[in-house]
Amino acid sequence: MVDVLAIGPHPDDVELGMGATLVHLLGEDYGVGIVDLTDGEPTPFGTPEIRRQESAEAAKILGVNFRATLDMKNRWLFDTVENRIKLAEVIREQRPEIVFIPYWDDSHPDHVIGSALCMSAIFTARLTKTDMIGEPHRVRRVFHFNSIHLKTIARPAFIVDVSAGMEKKIAAMRAYKSQFGMTETSKGVIERICAMNRYLGSMIGAQYGEGFFVKEELGVRSMRGII
Repeated sequence: MVDVLAIGPHPDDVELGMGATLVHLLGEDYGVGIVDLTDGEPTPFGTPEIRRQESAEAAKILGVNFRATLDMKNRWLFDTVENRIKLAEVIREQRPEIVFIPYWDDSHPDHVIGSALCMSAIFTARLTKTDMIGEPHRVRRVFHFNSIHLKTIARPAFIVDVSAGMEKKIAAMRAYKSQFGMTETSKGVIERICAMNRYLGSMIGAQYGEGFFVKEELGVRSMRGII
C-alpha cells in the first residue's frame, strides 16, 4: 500500500509533470506509487518493450515504491465503466490518501479523458455492494499536475519547492530515450519542462517549482509549511 498515488495516461507523463515532487514526498517518508493507464504505444521510435524498460528505469531513478501499467488503449482512452473498475481496483488495493491526476484542460485527448476517468475511478473505488476486488476506499485529497501539451502555464493553486529533487527528475525524463532523444523537437521537451519549473520556482523564491491545481478549496491547519 502507498500514501500517494500519481496517475498518468502514458509512461513519462507523471515524470514530466511532477517527478521532482515525488522525490520530495519520498524524502518525507511517504509511500509513493505510479500508475500508467496505457503503455503509450504506438509512437514513432518506441515499442511496448522499450517503453516498459524506460518506465522501469525512470521509476528506479525516482525511487518510487511501485509502478503499474494498465491495459487501456493509447489514443483510444475512454471513461468507460470497464476502465473505471480497472483503476478503481488499483486504488482499493493501494489505498492512497492522496491521488495526483492530470490537469483537466489539455490539447491531448488522452489527458482530458484520463483526468475525467481518474475522477470517475476515484469515486468508483468507494462503492460497496460490488464484485470489485478489494475493500471500498475513499481518497482524502485529489490534486492535478500540469501537462506539457498546451504551451501555456495555468495559474496553480500551490507550488512545491522541488529544487532538491530536480536532478532525479531530469534523469528520469532522460530515461525515456525513445521519446525525448530521437529528434531535435523531442530533445527540446526536457529543456522546456526545466524552464517551466524554473519559472514556477521563481514565483516562490526557489530554484525550481512544480505547480498543482485543485477543484476544491484547500484548508490550512498550520502556517509553518507555507513559504
